[in-house]
Amino acid sequence: MEEKLMSKKKPAYPISEKLQDFLNKYNRDIKISVSYDDLLRFAGGINLYDQHDNDTLWLRVYYAEHEREEIMDSLKRVYTVLHSDGNEEILPFLEVASIDYCSFGNSRPFRVKIKNIYNDNYIHFYVKRADASRIYGLELEHILSPNRINFLIYSNTLIEEHIAGIPGDEFIKNYLEDCDDVGKAQIAKEFVKFNERCTILLLGDMRSYNYVVIPTHDFDHIKYKIRAIDFDQQCYEGKLKVYKPHIFKENFKMVDLVSKMLSTKMIELYRNEERSVLAKRIIASRSRLKQLMACMTIDQISTPENLHQLRTELYEYTKDLKFKRSKSMGHIVKSALEFVSRNYEDVSLKRLMQDRP
Repeated sequence: MEEKLMSKKKPAYPISEKLQDFLNKYNRDIKISVSYDDLLRFAGGINLYDQHDNDTLWLRVYYAEHEREEIMDSLKRVYTVLHSDGNEEILPFLEVASIDYCSFGNSRPFRVKIKNIYNDNYIHFYVKRADASRIYGLELEHILSPNRINFLIYSNTLIEEHIAGIPGDEFIKNYLEDCDDVGKAQIAKEFVKFNERCTILLLGDMRSYNYVVIPTHDFDHIKYKIRAIDFDQQCYEGKLKVYKPHIFKENFKMVDLVSKMLSTKMIELYRNEERSVLAKRIIASRSRLKQLMACMTIDQISTPENLHQLRTELYEYTKDLKFKRSKSMGHIVKSALEFVSRNYEDVSLKRLMQDRP
């Protein structure tokens, strides 16, 4: 099913001058002495397996002695900027515990583990090849989702923080059935909201291994949150179904949970809640979002064929002429956000008029 739904290969799109100016303005730019291409020069590696001896598709890599020290030092400096103020006084307390490489998927990331040598605390970050559509996805997530996300750009290199949580596929397989009814109802609610948010923001390919479930203990129960971790498919594909997580077979157990735990009326209530919260974020972040849209609407981050198909399907779905007239994927995203905020403002105005004496 997914082979027909998704393109086999998505290209990486370059960062435009206008987008680079935006990144500079909001302190996303960094100057470092190591790049994604530098990390590709590893001398060798070994396959990593999980606790059940399954291949994780990650390769633990190592580098030639003559360049190893420089690479490790540069990665520690990256950590100080990503998670601190760039103060190099902490460098003697850090070490690069491991560098892993994944050849699966479009981004082919490196996962870097930085450890404090005195207390063994550690943190991960990712090094990827920079891609304009992925950057737009990260920025939209930062501005309009309930989450904040930290990333940096230098030339063709993207540094992205690790998002902690239980991978969706692992949670569905090993944890979902053990949740009590209250927990399952909350997971169902969060999946409905997550599904709605991805569709509106046109974040595609949210199969179970592209998001995490984050449990948080709160008094006498556990609350759950679902959060995207892969932004490679930000408004690239032409099929509207790609932007609906419930379509993918990997999420069918989540869909089944929603149908068991929530009524149709409750599903619609949670969808409306997510649209309303999203509209409030659009209004609250209007300045930054406007600048991002100014970059996105003139950028090419998909193919003409995908653009034509998506705007046609969205027009048929909403009957909003703005989708039909969109000239870029950025225009489609802008139209989607305007559609949500306009409907929210219309409803709010009607309620305000009804409350008047």
